[in-house]
Amino acid sequence: MILQISELEVSYGQRRRRRRALSGVSLSVSAGEIVGLIGETGSGKSTLARAVLGLVRASAGRIVIDGEDLTRYGSPQWRSLRRRGVVQYVFQDPLRSLDPDLSVQDSLIEPLLVGGVSRSEAIERARTYLGRVQLDEELLDRLPGQLSGGQRQRVAVARALVTEPKLVILDEPVSALDSANRVQILEIVKELRAAGVAFVFISHDLGSVAAIADRIAVLYRGELVETGATGDVITEPTHPYTRLLVSSAPTLHRTAAGRADREALRSLLNV
Repeated sequence: MILQISELEVSYGQRRRRRRALSGVSLSVSAGEIVGLIGETGSGKSTLARAVLGLVRASAGRIVIDGEDLTRYGSPQWRSLRRRGVVQYVFQDPLRSLDPDLSVQDSLIEPLLVGGVSRSEAIERARTYLGRVQLDEELLDRLPGQLSGGQRQRVAVARALVTEPKLVILDEPVSALDSANRVQILEIVKELRAAGVAFVFISHDLGSVAAIADRIAVLYRGELVETGATGDVITEPTHPYTRLLVSSAPTLHRTAAGRADREALRSLLNV
């Protein structure tokens, strides 16, 4: 098991104003598996990702990656983990996550140099992973602003993979792309998992998640309300919120409920 989250709780604020963002969340991801994490804005998706990355502190529970209990880590251990590139994160907007003044090559080799890899080996690995996301080597000398949106997102995926991580978190990686580039990115991720990398695919778009994930986990108001094989969650959702998501997904018309059913679900959820 690459990622094991057990009874995770995260709270923000202090004392009486303290707000619980995650409550009792348990989730696992195996090597070579893609788990889709879905939920509306404010459901806790990004908080969970930030907790795994060590950017917010867990109030309770455990986060274990490849046998390492991260909840016991102090600052030195977190720095070591990040330099080793064990966990990588792909942002929704690659134009903001890529340094506009660095070439594609420099963006790709930077995390390797920080981790102690020689420059020659880093450049060779950058070329390898650029090819794995179906981009030509001629793009290595270009700046992010000289690339299309789809190319930038593929560079961001390559940069995440170049350190050969155990776990990659994809945060809304296709929401800003057109349909052609969206399909291409999803296909690339499915191909890359064959190397044994574990993926967490965060999205509010159930259609994209259903197209790529082996399992789906549904977050609602900070709680994990449903998890299971993608086919089971899509065709036989058990929680009212999941049923609302399925019935509202424009790409899942074959399982969509009628308008009356959606309104009834909204009433149950008070949304």
